[in-house]
Amino acid sequence: MRSKKSDKHFPHDGDGRDIETRFAELSKIEPLEITTSRELTMAVMGAGSRGNEYPAYGKLFPGTLKVVAVADIDPDRRRRMGDAWDIPAARRFGDWRELIAAGTGGRLADILLIALPDNLHCEPALAAMRQGYDILLEKPMAQSECECNDLLACQRETGVMVAVGHVLRYSPYFRALKRALELRLVGELVNIQHQEPVMYAHMAHSFVRGNWHDGQATTPMIVAKSCHDLDILKWLVDRHCLRVGAEGGISLFKAENAPDGAPTRCTDGCPCEPHCPYSAIDIYERKRWFLYVFDLPRDCPSEAILEKLRMTDYGRCVFRMDNNQPDHIVTTLLFEGGVTASFTMDAFTPWGGRRSRIMGTLGYIEGDGKTFTLHRFDTCKPYKWSFLPPDGEKYKESGHAGGDLALIRDFLKAVDTRDFSLLSSNLQVSVESHLMGFACERSRLNGQMVEI
Repeated sequence: MRSKKSDKHFPHDGDGRDIETRFAELSKIEPLEITTSRELTMAVMGAGSRGNEYPAYGKLFPGTLKVVAVADIDPDRRRRMGDAWDIPAARRFGDWRELIAAGTGGRLADILLIALPDNLHCEPALAAMRQGYDILLEKPMAQSECECNDLLACQRETGVMVAVGHVLRYSPYFRALKRALELRLVGELVNIQHQEPVMYAHMAHSFVRGNWHDGQATTPMIVAKSCHDLDILKWLVDRHCLRVGAEGGISLFKAENAPDGAPTRCTDGCPCEPHCPYSAIDIYERKRWFLYVFDLPRDCPSEAILEKLRMTDYGRCVFRMDNNQPDHIVTTLLFEGGVTASFTMDAFTPWGGRRSRIMGTLGYIEGDGKTFTLHRFDTCKPYKWSFLPPDGEKYKESGHAGGDLALIRDFLKAVDTRDFSLLSSNLQVSVESHLMGFACERSRLNGQMVEI
């Protein structure tokens, strides 16, 4: 037994149980399937990729969730979701405002999923809260600090339940990391290094050519892509963030870096196209990546893809776009109690998936989004965690390493029981990580540390 004197030098190490016993707790993964008191109904605004991901829970576990209304300006997406859920024609809407108007005097469903473009998150959410919907709001929740505060004020006024799509904190990997810190397996937390590698082709697809290429029209890169990561850091540290600083910008994707003779589009006979890693022809037609954006299957004819590239921004040269999102960001964050964190967003990697290093007074954790290893200083022994839950195959069907379906599971439980505590990423806690993101962007633009 340690003396009182030695306790001062060695912070309390957990609850007295040995390391192996506590580490074994990290493998207790909650099953995806739940039983609800009744089948809950959902209306969907935005029937794209994210709009289809969450409702898939109802197909995987029948009797828990059913989509009964959809709003999407794209007639094909609207038709596909309507047909998949047998939604009556009268409940298939174009503009989101039509869905809200149709619910005057009563809601169309128990739950409203808002998976519209970033600039259409705040206004529909405010309207839906006033109509009494419980809401699953895709991240980012808003485009500005002011809008975030408006949403929070409206939620407090109406008392409805609002979940924000911070899905990473629901994945078994990050939940195990969180539990490791709660069990003090690294002793006192001191510092976290966290990286989001966006992957070179993903950067070109989404943030140079794609819907998020303009941070002013949508949200800044650190909010649009990395509010997940700021949320994870805030959640793991479990303290308020006091100050942030950020650096970064556009290193590659600008006009002065265009190869000699590069035309406006990759399909216009660019002399560098066969060797360019950012070639639209290579990414979409040869590799067949990201074809969901065109609503095309992987085995579609090449000409169908090339026609899309001739007509849309996805076929434009990455050096000829009007993009303004940084392709690298480095941030530092100071939390209460002196805990520090650093976060980097990097576009120039061959893979995606988060990487983290966690340092404490008694141990160190390093992970890659799928597995992590705890190194204890006292035993000099590694302890490895890997994702092997009982229903692992069902988790694999879910995006974000199991986080997407785990979020909707917890949301359905919270709505069914009216127990807000079952929901980790409610609006109140998600506001803070968004404010951290907007503060980081101000710091990046102004070159100064920003107090929160």
